[in-house]
Amino acid sequence: MSVTRVLTGITTSGTPHLGNYAGAIRPAVAASRRAGVESFYFLADYHALIKTADPARVQRSTLEIAASWLACGLDPDKVWFYRQSDIPEIPELTWLLTCVAGKGILNRAHAYKAAVDKNREAGEDDDAGVTAGLFMYPVLMAADILMFKAHSVPVGRDQIQHIEMARDFGARFNHLYGEHFVLPEAAIEENVATLPGLDGRKMSKSYDNTIPLFAPRDELRKRVFSILTDSRAPGEPKATEGSALFQLYQAFATPAQTAEFAVAFAAGIGWGEAKQALFELLDAELAPLRGKYEALMARPDHIEAVLRAGAEKARAIATPLMLELRRAVGLRDLREQAGGKKEAKAKAALPVFKQYREKDGRFHFKLVDAFGRELLVSPGFASPREAGQAVAALKAGAGTRAFRGDALWLDEAEVARLAEGIEAGDVIAALEAFAAEEA
Repeated sequence: MSVTRVLTGITTSGTPHLGNYAGAIRPAVAASRRAGVESFYFLADYHALIKTADPARVQRSTLEIAASWLACGLDPDKVWFYRQSDIPEIPELTWLLTCVAGKGILNRAHAYKAAVDKNREAGEDDDAGVTAGLFMYPVLMAADILMFKAHSVPVGRDQIQHIEMARDFGARFNHLYGEHFVLPEAAIEENVATLPGLDGRKMSKSYDNTIPLFAPRDELRKRVFSILTDSRAPGEPKATEGSALFQLYQAFATPAQTAEFAVAFAAGIGWGEAKQALFELLDAELAPLRGKYEALMARPDHIEAVLRAGAEKARAIATPLMLELRRAVGLRDLREQAGGKKEAKAKAALPVFKQYREKDGRFHFKLVDAFGRELLVSPGFASPREAGQAVAALKAGAGTRAFRGDALWLDEAEVARLAEGIEAGDVIAALEAFAAEEA
């Protein structure tokens, strides 16, 4: 049976709340028990440094999140559960990927663009307050994924771009140095619960409207009773649609319990009674987990041991791969060349020039990489001979320094333009590969 590797990162910059549990922890723990799946879960403490400069918060959050996942049933003996900063190969791989990552792609990253847009609205310089960490965040995330050759990465729609970037960086590296990385697929979590917070908006630390996952019983009740409701009195029918209280109940109830609660809403249940029902439902599920969590929090030495064991298990994969990658890029033992033996270099598949004729009767060509991605598209030539001459010149290495903006010129004539989303460096690398092959 084929095995699928699934990888999930958890940023250590806050205290887990009910939304994290329903949307991430509970479904991930269930998924980790499926046959034919190798599950990797890591505490993304390097990523946390981009979001906070409070060392105590990073440390405390790491402890709380590790304890939360373990309390909720994650079995470290059956999965890979590790702390990102315990894997030194990850920052090293980040640098190797940085050397092939296109800056133009990073310029389009959502988080960076949002920061730039905010600065422009405020009349500030585009990069005011923007750290290199924020800008390079997608490369670190790509290293997290590619290091363990993950096939699938569960993400929300707002994270798809990061998976596409990881694929792009991995493909570029493979093209230059041979096949080393699996190109991951985004597993879109369409049905993951997005819980409302106390004020009806999405439950989020940034809105300060959360219900901490392992709040003590009394605090849990207090939070539930502070959920915003409308002014309808007992006896008045109440709508389930748009009700934060009903949505929270539904996320933890069985279908039968949910249907019964909907009937009570239609019959005019009082808000106090409804909140008590939600509190009792939540506490019934969370109380046993809360006890495990508190026991784990009292034993940080045990959690540290679990994470270190997880890191050792993860490095059994990462260390050999990193040695392979170092050798691929030329970071090698110099004695390998003793005796004048020239090592045969593994050749990646060359890009392909495709020539064709359009309906207007003119002749065109395009350059397509080994993955089917268009790199260059030519204007129309009067004859196939002219188009062929341009292709031959480019294959021989002409034009690798002849870019003007997004166009490629030969003998003062524009012969091709960059395809959408492509940078000159991508094309130059492809043309140099052709030139090397010709030589």
